[in-house]
Amino acid sequence: MRLLHITPTYLPATRYGGPIFSVHGLCRALAARGHAVEVFTTSVDGPTNSAVPHDEPVMLDGVKLRYFSSSVLRRLYWAPTLARALRRDMPGADAVHLHSVFLWPTWAAAHEAKRSGIPYVLSPRGMLVHELIEKRHRRLKTAWISLIERSNLEAASAVHMTSPNEAEALARFGFRLKRIATIPNGLDDIVELPTRDSPPDIQALRGSQPLVLFFGRLSWVKGLDRLLRSFARTTVGRLAIVGTDFDNLAPRLRALATELGIAQRFHLIPRTVLGSDKEAVFAAASVFILPSLSESFGNAALEAMQRGLPAIVTRGVGISDIIEEAGSGIVVEDTVDALAGAMQRLLENPNVCRTMGTSGLRHVAERYSWAAIAPQMEALYQSLQR
Repeated sequence: MRLLHITPTYLPATRYGGPIFSVHGLCRALAARGHAVEVFTTSVDGPTNSAVPHDEPVMLDGVKLRYFSSSVLRRLYWAPTLARALRRDMPGADAVHLHSVFLWPTWAAAHEAKRSGIPYVLSPRGMLVHELIEKRHRRLKTAWISLIERSNLEAASAVHMTSPNEAEALARFGFRLKRIATIPNGLDDIVELPTRDSPPDIQALRGSQPLVLFFGRLSWVKGLDRLLRSFARTTVGRLAIVGTDFDNLAPRLRALATELGIAQRFHLIPRTVLGSDKEAVFAAASVFILPSLSESFGNAALEAMQRGLPAIVTRGVGISDIIEEAGSGIVVEDTVDALAGAMQRLLENPNVCRTMGTSGLRHVAERYSWAAIAPQMEALYQSLQR
């Protein structure tokens, strides 16, 4: 099959978190199964641009990438040359997959797919949640849904959800959708190992045992203020918060840790951490925690399971049902008391941690490799042709 994927950003940009890696993992796995996979994206990387060729194909892991520049309306990823390329190259595609909402490339690709009569799948990637919309840019997003996104969603041959949580949140909007397909994200293989050459702040984690780890974007939706307040109620261990400081939260988190009297038990590494340094961070941890207010899936928790760590997540995290099924951690209500109790329990019980970690590792190895997930998405695309 010839498959076109449209996403606002792609590798090498990493500041936008898990969705970038998930989209590439899926595309790479589909290409490995013999499909012709093409990605149309922009070079936007925060306030700068990725150092990539524009308007010409680049091959990465068997996937053909095309990057287009956005010089104005960058918050919407407006790229007129992308629209022209879609108009020229979309005919002949078997299916189109759109990986965003509230952004111009999704509208442009949906418009062209409808004009060309090509079925498309739309993945909101966790952005269609009432609470998130109410928190930020409510009026703008509500207007966008009414004028643009509702039409995009209702014309889609299928809307792709990564978890039952995300599907439930979408149902609250009352869209008249043709089909909802729930297919989880997959995992990349671990190809790097921790080294002794990590920066000092990462090396310091090795001696901080037992260690509770949060790994991911530092954003308000991750519930990090509440995590610090919860950890302040524990009596053992240390806490590390590691990840790109998406919302410039580092000063506030440091100040709150001091206010709570846990500054000496707290490590903050507010930057993007990849490769062997990422593996060193996970290797230092005893427990992983993801206390998000809302999370369509929770890639980082799945990665923690892959590395044999028990995971504590709130019920708003999409992967919570997988953790319960696997017996690989604790799912709690999103309260300070519940989070504190779960952390205290695991920090005091290394045997329980090992048992949960082993269960999680086995579970994800059997079910959540990209080699296992790609055939499910392939079957979805094929069904659109019937």
